[in-house]
Amino acid sequence: METTLTKTQKFILKLFPEIMVKGSSAKRQMVGQLYNNLVKLLKRIDSEIHVKKFSDKIEVVTPVDVVIEVRQTLLNTPGIEQVLEALQFDNMDSLDKIKVQVAEVMTKEINDKTFVVRVKRSGKHPYNSTKIEQTVGGYMLAHSTAKGVDLHNPEVTIRLELINNQLNIITLKHIGLAGFPIGTQGDILSLMSGGFDSTIASYLTMKRGIKTHFIFFNLGGIAHEIGVKQVALYLWSKFGASHKVKFISIPFEPVVEEIFRSTHETYMGVTLKRLMLIAAEKVANEMEIDALLTGESVAQVSSQTLRNLALIDQVTNKLVLRPLATMNKPDIMHMADEIGTRRFAESMPEYCGVISKNPITHGSFKRMEREAKHFNYEVLDKAVEDAKTIYVDEIIDDVTKASPIEVISELNDDFVVIDIRAEDACIETSCESIKIPFHKLKTEFKKLPKGKEYLLYCEKGIMSQLHAQYLRDAEDAENVRVYRP
Repeated sequence: METTLTKTQKFILKLFPEIMVKGSSAKRQMVGQLYNNLVKLLKRIDSEIHVKKFSDKIEVVTPVDVVIEVRQTLLNTPGIEQVLEALQFDNMDSLDKIKVQVAEVMTKEINDKTFVVRVKRSGKHPYNSTKIEQTVGGYMLAHSTAKGVDLHNPEVTIRLELINNQLNIITLKHIGLAGFPIGTQGDILSLMSGGFDSTIASYLTMKRGIKTHFIFFNLGGIAHEIGVKQVALYLWSKFGASHKVKFISIPFEPVVEEIFRSTHETYMGVTLKRLMLIAAEKVANEMEIDALLTGESVAQVSSQTLRNLALIDQVTNKLVLRPLATMNKPDIMHMADEIGTRRFAESMPEYCGVISKNPITHGSFKRMEREAKHFNYEVLDKAVEDAKTIYVDEIIDDVTKASPIEVISELNDDFVVIDIRAEDACIETSCESIKIPFHKLKTEFKKLPKGKEYLLYCEKGIMSQLHAQYLRDAEDAENVRVYRP
């Protein structure tokens, strides 16, 4: 009996268990939001991808040539507990067809191993799930070199789903991001420094289904801002691109100057954090956002003792979420490794520490009240007034407009192409090319000969544009441009 393998790949998405235990109305709304998020994300990859919604799962059928990109998108989408890869076959209206098709696809997986067949069935059939398991298992045992069937501890489990006359053979199973679909839990404003903590805190709220906007307090010039925009863009692109979110930049250098003028050195660190919350609350009010997010972890630095966190929270009526409050630094760094943000964080300067001189670890409420009265809040109001807001997906255009970096598409022998992609591969060009991953540029670029013309290269031209601007600003490197073939 001849069968033809499908030319499409099917993904079966199992929903986050906390979605499944919700009431019918909440569950329906969350499944609908996840469906809408996936349609939006996957249509950007290929218009031929089809998404189908069920009460307890979502199915995605995609052309085989975009399977890798689709798989990664699904694994990074909040709300999905498991991603099952399946081969789909239609018109499976008899046990004979089913057993032959399964054997054709899966026999190679069970040779010299023990196995078991497990079936989930829905619809009307003249046979039950147990009959399918026995028939398929017996046929495969007779047509393979399998050691035998083991119902309890098999080396291979063959998973089948039969929906009416449609057969799905599960070939791979992946653990998803879990959490709730973005758009189901409201909005939050994340105080973003670009370091380990604020980055992971933002990731955790995105994973929990919260639409996470970013607010950045610029203490270090354009290079610092570009670095933080780069992290925000990475997080949004990977985990939150189903929704448009904002990036707000507030010039905070004048505020720091006023802190130096008005505040005792022991209270400078706490005062800075208080002023950031005040400014963030003003912006959140304009955006009609109820909660603020920080990456603070109890006792990690002097401003993060319980007393000092209480002093900081005094200044806002907003809910302040601190998802890292009880996490240890090694755990935070491990999570940064897992999601790919460690390389950003390690090269990000920590400007909040520049004014921490003999910091108080157990501040006084009365003393804090006196210190706060010395500060000229017109400076803070002016900083908020001068804030610049863009959507995260506009970051590249914004950086380019602010200080355009020339893009080169034709090479000659005078150029040296620097491949800044994170992976090991290095682009081959007609001129000299070298490999420096973007997270090492800050230190390695200084070692290169000054008299050459350098072109930064990455796959989409986004990272190269940001880092060229960074080198122009931080290293005064006028001999850096972007290579885009």
